[in-house]
Amino acid sequence: MARATTLTEQDWSSIDAILLDMDGTLLDLSFDNHFWQTAVPEIYAEKKGISLDASRQFLGQCYDEFSGTLNWYCTDFWSEKLGIDIIQHKSEMAHQIALRPGTKEFLESVASLQKRIVLVTNAHPETLRVKLEQTALDQYFDELYSSHQFKQPKESSLFWQQLEQALKVSLKRCLFVDDTEAVLIRAQQSGVKFVVRVEQPDMSKPAKKNSSFNSVNQLTELLQ
Repeated sequence: MARATTLTEQDWSSIDAILLDMDGTLLDLSFDNHFWQTAVPEIYAEKKGISLDASRQFLGQCYDEFSGTLNWYCTDFWSEKLGIDIIQHKSEMAHQIALRPGTKEFLESVASLQKRIVLVTNAHPETLRVKLEQTALDQYFDELYSSHQFKQPKESSLFWQQLEQALKVSLKRCLFVDDTEAVLIRAQQSGVKFVVRVEQPDMSKPAKKNSSFNSVNQLTELLQ
């Protein structure tokens, strides 16, 4: 198990851009977990007139089928497939969206480092809009990228190739923080030099300590 508490001064001097995931890294993943695991099954069961268990079983199969693909993150796809307005329901629940501890403090601190601060998310642009309206996180970022712009999820090497071209910064001079192991693996394979994993993306669940990646719980640990 690897564990990172800080980046050295030398490390920071070789970083030009800080790439940050949103859900589970900056925002508490408990909102998304509740939405997809509890709210959507209830909404779908009511719409279809089926039991909650039947709804959960059907949705579980769908989630497994599309996990890790761009469709998994696409609200348009799920709205069409399930016949429910995903963005409308997310908007109605948006008051439950919350920052992870340390997020605001970290973003305020790195603003003085003269690095490019870039949001790199798999979230659909409409989901991104809802969350930015609720949190105003965009004020801290120089650029915002959704994987939907590149038509590839962060789990794909093609995403990282296109991101590097868009950034005009070598991935070797980037720090990337995310909570998803598969994404971190792909980022590292694609050339990102500094890769860090968030241990507790969902603050309602225990931290996940076992990882081959350097990891932190709060982002502020990178600065101490």
